Amino acid sequence: MGTTTGRRERKKAQTRKALADAAVRLFAEHGYDGVTVAQIAEAADVSIATLFAHVPDGKEALIFDDGAGRGAWLAQAVRERPAGEPVLRALRRCLAAGGPFAGDLPPELRRKRDLIVNTPALRAYSRTLWIAGEPVLAAAIAAESGQDPSGMAVRALARYVLEIPELAGAEPDPLAAMHAIFDLLEQGWPS
Repeated sequence: MGTTTGRRERKKAQTRKALADAAVRLFAEHGYDGVTVAQIAEAADVSIATLFAHVPDGKEALIFDDGAGRGAWLAQAVRERPAGEPVLRALRRCLAAGGPFAGDLPPELRRKRDLIVNTPALRAYSRTLWIAGEPVLAAAIAAESGQDPSGMAVRALARYVLEIPELAGAEPDPLAAMHAIFDLLEQGWPS
């Protein structure tokens, strides 16, 4: 029985990857608005029903994972930071290594990142996925600082950090923009 479940999960993952690859290719070739769900399904050699079974949220969701890993990734950076390292420094370091801030992405991931950054509907969907990580990140920040995870300061800090990819990711120098935001968070607004 375990083999069947494993095979089924592998098949689902293969279908999901085929859909994502087809969507990225078609969006890059024809623009996001110039591509229909039917065209993506055809390019991935699946039915429209299969496409919606894998991605019920519409075509903007095709090239993303479920987003659950984003908050968990940042929360892990908070929990596993070196002793004495401030939370914001760990979050800065973590974000600098990924997403729109990573400088050494393979060509296929760079193409996907550029597509997301330059397509308003994809940027908006990406932001939604980032913001969904607020409870997980707030819980990690609260645990490390001895504060209540439902407290406004903790929730605000988590939200501000999760807004950084959307806010800075489209800048001409995303990494410099990200650092400017963290500088503001760490030092506060000058009087």
